[in-house]
Amino acid sequence: MSDDAAPQPERLDGAPHPRDTLRLIGQDAAQQTFVDAFNTGRLHHAWMLTGPRGVGKATLAWEIARFLLATPAPDPNSMFAEPPPTSLEIPPDHPVAVRVASGGEGRIRNVTRTVNPTTKKLRGEIVADDIRALNGFFQMSAPDGGYRVVIIDDADQMNTTAANALLKMLEEPPARALLILISHQPSGLLPTIRSRCRTLPLRTLDANEVAQAMAQAQVQAANTDALAALSGGSVGGAMRLSLLGGSALYADVIALLGTLPHMDRPRALKLAELAAARGGEAKRDLLFTLIDLAFSRLARTGAIGTPPHPAAAPGEADILMRLSPHATQARVWADLAAVIGARARHGIAVNLDPAALVLDTFTRMAKAAPR
Repeated sequence: MSDDAAPQPERLDGAPHPRDTLRLIGQDAAQQTFVDAFNTGRLHHAWMLTGPRGVGKATLAWEIARFLLATPAPDPNSMFAEPPPTSLEIPPDHPVAVRVASGGEGRIRNVTRTVNPTTKKLRGEIVADDIRALNGFFQMSAPDGGYRVVIIDDADQMNTTAANALLKMLEEPPARALLILISHQPSGLLPTIRSRCRTLPLRTLDANEVAQAMAQAQVQAANTDALAALSGGSVGGAMRLSLLGGSALYADVIALLGTLPHMDRPRALKLAELAAARGGEAKRDLLFTLIDLAFSRLARTGAIGTPPHPAAAPGEADILMRLSPHATQARVWADLAAVIGARARHGIAVNLDPAALVLDTFTRMAKAAPR
């Protein structure tokens, strides 16, 4: 199956695939760390890219893969050796970059969740067969004697059997092979896997960097400051919010909270109907994500005495200060967030009516609001 035909669960609809993003924004330190390691001639066989979701880990993984396949290994003993590289950048017209862009670079394997041949549906996890299939890939010699690169996106989704299969590979690493694990929550991986990888952390982006990255991806957005605030500095999160109308939806949530403790029921019903719309699972999930974010910003406001800056919706600062004026109320919101979050996850898992879940959430918030 070609890369284009294969499922791409790591790709955000409406945004370019990470392999097609040739310039990584805001992660200069992580990029330089890998370049420095390469230039020493003692490159670790496995790297774990960590950090919040959407900050560029997959983009960096593909950037590393292109660089490694296109750059000759350093030879300190040669009088005619090229100067050591100073960045991971590979020109887009380089043969390796062209093959990667077309999905035809045979020296790279991208491991993601696959389709279950029985159900014909995308699996919810990476299974052992997905990892064991790499044995054949590693047994093939690279045509130029160079590296072969495996990207696991994301390693958090491996089930126990798959994780153990990967651990065996890490314990006996193939020659001239580099494994790149993308992990949003590395604490959930086996300690023995973490200990055999060199960790490369990526940071969150500021509002200006989020705006640059969105412009590069050709995702148009009017208020990138608000998107950066709502996404916590994740460009992937900001693009998802923009593509799904997240800014406007969050503004609706805040406007409804502004009516508490006397909940504006027509507003609440409108949001509930949105969550229950047929085929609207993405909007439903986004709504619950934004409600959870509102809880977080309420708790933070009461805990530190000031609302988050910048405001992510019109009138948000005043509404947060009124609903969470002190640390005691902040604790009320934090405790309720845990209850509501658990209830929402359970309700979605057992197919409860999402409209009822949304109405119940806002009713509980109205009861918790100070009077």
